[in-house]
Amino acid sequence: MHSSVRAFLKAQAHSLKPIVMVGKGGFGEQVVRALDEALSSHELVKVKFQAHKDELGPIAESLAERTKSDLVSIIGFIATFYRASDEHLIRIPLELSAKNQ
Repeated sequence: MHSSVRAFLKAQAHSLKPIVMVGKGGFGEQVVRALDEALSSHELVKVKFQAHKDELGPIAESLAERTKSDLVSIIGFIATFYRASDEHLIRIPLELSAKNQ
């Protein structure tokens, strides 16, 4: 993902609240399914880490890989993920998308 697209998505995510939580139970299939479903309906999703905070980076990368999404950012204990859906709820400006090519 190009840095300009990442910056655009970070700005879009600013007002979002986390809708998936990683707690004491870790990041098993239940969290992967919850994130996958949230990405399908919202495209841009924040995940809050209430536990496993010392492993946040590797867990976030694993979640991105397992949900076929992009890890947009990690700020504090919140990771933001993006995966385009068929509905294209978030319109990335063409001039930013063109930079990717």
